[in-house]
Amino acid sequence: MAGQDPALSLSHPFYDVARHGILQVAGDDHLGRCVVTFSCCRLPPSHQLNHQRLLEYLKYTLDRHVEKDYTIVYFHHGLSSQNKPSLRWLQGAYKEFDRKYKKNLKALYVVHPTSFIKVLWGIFKPLISHKFGKKVTYFNRLSELREHLQCDQLPIPPEVLRYDEKLQTLHKGLPSPPARTPPPRPPLPTQQFGVSLQYLKEKNHGELIPPVLKFTVMYLREKGLRTEGLFRRSASAQTIRQVQRLYDQGKPVNFDLYGDIHVPAVILKTFLWELPQPLLTFQAYEQILGITGVESSLRVSHCRRILQGLPEHNYAVLRYLMGFLHEVSQESIFNKMSSSNLACVFGLNLIWPSQGAAPLSALVPLNLFTELLIEYYEKIFNPPDAPRERAPGPADTGEQGNRLPRCAGRPVARAGPVPPPRPLAAGRC
Repeated sequence: MAGQDPALSLSHPFYDVARHGILQVAGDDHLGRCVVTFSCCRLPPSHQLNHQRLLEYLKYTLDRHVEKDYTIVYFHHGLSSQNKPSLRWLQGAYKEFDRKYKKNLKALYVVHPTSFIKVLWGIFKPLISHKFGKKVTYFNRLSELREHLQCDQLPIPPEVLRYDEKLQTLHKGLPSPPARTPPPRPPLPTQQFGVSLQYLKEKNHGELIPPVLKFTVMYLREKGLRTEGLFRRSASAQTIRQVQRLYDQGKPVNFDLYGDIHVPAVILKTFLWELPQPLLTFQAYEQILGITGVESSLRVSHCRRILQGLPEHNYAVLRYLMGFLHEVSQESIFNKMSSSNLACVFGLNLIWPSQGAAPLSALVPLNLFTELLIEYYEKIFNPPDAPRERAPGPADTGEQGNRLPRCAGRPVARAGPVPPPRPLAAGRC
């Protein structure tokens, strides 16, 4: 089965890389040579993987086999702009693999090559010897690979098998097989991005509000509420990847060091976007799309009814986030971020369909629903017939230092393990 080696131990010197199942040693080819597979679809987003560690892990693995003849099978499907290493890294990696690694490499099979491979070959051709080039063979289909290897022994990722089936059915003019969710990879114990709210709760002693969300909100509330274009402007992609890596490794993050208030803002949005399931859940997607068909005077109560169906944890996190975004909108005279502007930024970070991307026609209802949550935060999350919580002060949230004054009586969800109160059934319209 493709994926993580079940025998992989946390004490493995390269567990942080090996856990993804990118590189695996699997059986022998028809000539009895050891086969090593490299699966691009198992490369996580670049900010979640230290590529220098990946290079070291490659050498660590190959060092155990290069004294004898061996074969590498490279599954290209799944390489994208999100997980693709830089050209500089690829060039450095090729130079790192000296004659010791190339001498006994008898075959490099590239499966499902694309035009990117051809471009890459053109770039690196001056560096690649004619002798090494003769070892490279391209296979457009797995059936071609089976003529050289016993594929039953190979840990071919399900994503690659489905892609090959898709190519086959397209060739025959048949509909493609339905997409299925790939098997999950084991996250690091300290991982913050790309993991479920439940996982974060379990790893953070029952805290409902994820640390990334809590600390970015704290920082922005103290230093960014009046920043013009907050959440609308971008930040350095390299810096964002660096901060994500620090969070995932459980290391402290000091946003003051970056000198850019938009860094924590982008980190907050990225956290929401990379949740395995949207904060508002797949189940609520169709209900939310129907908001435009509801009479204007009934939309707030309709929002409350939809939120009644959310899991307790999702509701708690949503309430905390919307309370903060309501605060941001209250400072729109300075930051130019009204509830409508914030909704345009956050709509697709809170909800998206389970299959494919949201169509353009969905943007209006999704953004409208988000705008209502922000604009009518008090009525939706604190209706008159529901008990109110006092707004937590610095002692409750761990916030310290001076911050801009907040409007009196504006409640903020507590970041503790007790979920905030939901609207009572009597409050439904």
